[in-house]
Amino acid sequence: MYAIVKTGGKQYKVAPGDKLNIEKLDAAVGDKVELEAICIVDGAKVEADPAKAAATKVTAIILEQFKGEKQLVFKFKKRKNYKKLQGHRQQLTRVQIESVGSAKADKPAAKKAAKKPVAEKVADKPASEDAE
Repeated sequence: MYAIVKTGGKQYKVAPGDKLNIEKLDAAVGDKVELEAICIVDGAKVEADPAKAAATKVTAIILEQFKGEKQLVFKFKKRKNYKKLQGHRQQLTRVQIESVGSAKADKPAAKKAAKKPVAEKVADKPASEDAE
């Protein structure tokens, strides 16, 4: 089972046990956070509707807060003697995915599948009409 989660304006494919670096979350190291799921894949069953997928919980544990590698931003205009060099280090959070989905989230889906189909009501017609 895996999920596509959305955080920090980006989307990530996650499964239980995965570690990934995402944009900074305001939480302390060791805290559990819940990520917004937009797609859930469980074997042959795929839930691609973001509204329904959001009901499934994706929990993660924060491992560390750190700064990413320096990215250079260089601006240049030819023949104008304009050069500008800037550096940027993004604040990141390393998280480990603890679980995708839960027993509580799976039970309503199981109940829907277990419902029996409703028998169709057929109007009784007299046998004499069929013969004519």
